[in-house]
Amino acid sequence: MMTVEQRRAADALARVNELNSRSEGFKKRYRAYVDRLCPAIVMNGLGQALATERAAAGSNPQKDDERAHHELYMSLQRWLCRPDGGVYPSKPDLLQAIMSHEESFYLRAQAEALAWLDWHKKFCRASFPQGEEE
Repeated sequence: MMTVEQRRAADALARVNELNSRSEGFKKRYRAYVDRLCPAIVMNGLGQALATERAAAGSNPQKDDERAHHELYMSLQRWLCRPDGGVYPSKPDLLQAIMSHEESFYLRAQAEALAWLDWHKKFCRASFPQGEEE
């Protein structure tokens, strides 16, 4: 049986592998946004940081930067809303789930997001090219 830490690492790596077929421009932007998300969560909170990602993606992501923001939001939604042990099991929208649950869920989700992102950031740095702005 896998530990929670092993499941986090496996999921974070699987997500990187799924995104690895994308364009170089996408991967550079995605890696940069992953690097910036943890500090944004710590400074502003999970809800604000996710709302910023969603806003940056726009309603119909077309460009690499919009798609990268969208996929980062979806990566966290997939982990935090997974049916088998997520903070918000099987919820279709992460921001909606955050707003409709108690503070204890929010605090757990924020800690879980930071723990998952720690793995995800390492795998992104190992697999995706560095952008000029880094």
